[in-house]
Amino acid sequence: MAVLLIVIGYPILAAIYQSMFSQSQGVDANGFVVQGDQFVGLDNYTAIFSGEVGDRFWNAFYNTTFFTVICVVIETIIGVAMALIMNKAFKGKGLIRASILVPWAIPTVVSAKLWQWIFDANGIANTILGQQILWSTDGWQAKLSIIIADTWKTAPFIGLLVLAGLQVIPAEVYEAAKIDGASAMAQFWRITLPLVKPALLVAVLFRILDNLRMFDLPYVLVGAQKESVETVSILAFLENSNVRFGPAAAYAVVLFLYIVVVAFAFVKLLGADVIGDAREGGKKKKKRRGLVARGDAP
Repeated sequence: MAVLLIVIGYPILAAIYQSMFSQSQGVDANGFVVQGDQFVGLDNYTAIFSGEVGDRFWNAFYNTTFFTVICVVIETIIGVAMALIMNKAFKGKGLIRASILVPWAIPTVVSAKLWQWIFDANGIANTILGQQILWSTDGWQAKLSIIIADTWKTAPFIGLLVLAGLQVIPAEVYEAAKIDGASAMAQFWRITLPLVKPALLVAVLFRILDNLRMFDLPYVLVGAQKESVETVSILAFLENSNVRFGPAAAYAVVLFLYIVVVAFAFVKLLGADVIGDAREGGKKKKKRRGLVARGDAP
């Protein structure tokens, strides 16, 4: 707990404190240059949601949510499919599993540069499509390039975590299902998905948190000041680069609260059954111990 307070708690409190100050500019009523930060309370937060700044924030908020929902859904579908394929017995399975790690192991900035070359005006993407698409300009093509690059990089992560969950499912369960006449689709929905759910939920939660903080991929692949791919993290970075530490901290705190709410809702909605089963199991054990103590059970 002490380490968590130092590594996590202090930076959060420092960001909240910094968000209530504004860098002084200009001169005061007496003509003297104003120096140091001025306490402005919640002015930095109210400025985020009003005027032109508010329009830019809501656009970035929409982009952040859009990339999170679309990318996580696509990555989950592809990742589960990859895990099901890798779980089958075939020649060269070990090599395939190792190669799956390559996209995930590449740093995001390097991956963004690679895809930037692919999506260049004279790159291989336009050559294959036979069209001259300007991927780095504002528009749907910029969003699509981010989705493709992010899916390529992080779908293997979900696949590997789901594969780990698949490998702990006993083969006897599937054999019993086949004897009972269950089809492959029925086995997937009735056996595979419920038993792999814990690993899948962890993978999806990690990807949601990562996508909500998305910064380096759109910043490097498409560039800054691009309305179609600008995220809240990019806004905070740009404010910080312009030595506007108060507004930058306010953006960071708002994004932090958004992530906390999403993570809490995700765990509460999809992890409630697991918690409930654990609590119910604990109650049953306590009840059974009480019966044994009174001699009502063998």
